[in-house]
Amino acid sequence: MGRVGEKIGLDFVVSTGDNFYDNGLFNEHDPNFKESFSNIYTAPSLQKQWYSVLGNHDYRGDAEAQLSSVLREIDSRWTCLRSFIVDAELVEIFFVDTTPFVKEYYTEEDGHTYDWRAVPSRNSYVKYLLRDVEASLKKSKATWKIVVGHHAMRSIGHHGNTVELVEELLPIMKENGVDLYMNGHDHCLEHISDEDSPIQFLTSGAGSKAWRGDVDPTTNNPKSVRFYYDGQGFMSARFTHSDAEIVFYNVFGEVLHKWVTSKELLHSSV
Repeated sequence: MGRVGEKIGLDFVVSTGDNFYDNGLFNEHDPNFKESFSNIYTAPSLQKQWYSVLGNHDYRGDAEAQLSSVLREIDSRWTCLRSFIVDAELVEIFFVDTTPFVKEYYTEEDGHTYDWRAVPSRNSYVKYLLRDVEASLKKSKATWKIVVGHHAMRSIGHHGNTVELVEELLPIMKENGVDLYMNGHDHCLEHISDEDSPIQFLTSGAGSKAWRGDVDPTTNNPKSVRFYYDGQGFMSARFTHSDAEIVFYNVFGEVLHKWVTSKELLHSSV
């Protein structure tokens, strides 16, 4: 990852959640922060800003700890908030806190305890979050609009589609010209095209616990699935005013899948 970062001259890094296994951080002084972040991503090219969202495993610990300014004092690269926007000029990235959307996490059947201190009511939290996301997308003048969340909207991996996001967030994305949705959750690499909009669904959750071998055949539509890799790796994204380039790599930095499109072509293909 460091070698690829140097080669492409990366500007910043996006982390799609489940930042610390298995149960997040237990507080803001948890040594797992250094062991799983600071001491791992040591390559010179990776000494840039990291923008992270919370995943469901992060909510199983002290979710507030990952948002704390104390962590930024320990490692200035770290930025983790619940939902926020990164304006990179021609690209605007909308980070969405997707864990509170998933209704299963509020049931005893899930078998885990979640840090819901900032989410006293699932319905009201999601309602106001969706309102804010929609308003921000409408206001955006960026050439490329990207939404980042932990959970997948479209996936043929272990977890599959997240129904709540498909029903509640996806319509807002379609109405407001979103180009890409990037997520983690499934421990694989995927590129799936939406069937009735220009949106591309990109899964990059292959940092660990990959090679599960449990592709869901019921969602394996060869027309929409452009790429799937059940192994460890990462992805890069490059944008100009007219073009986008998405590249998926294995752990050795070897290219597995490359997709290049123009803004005009992407929005005329549906």
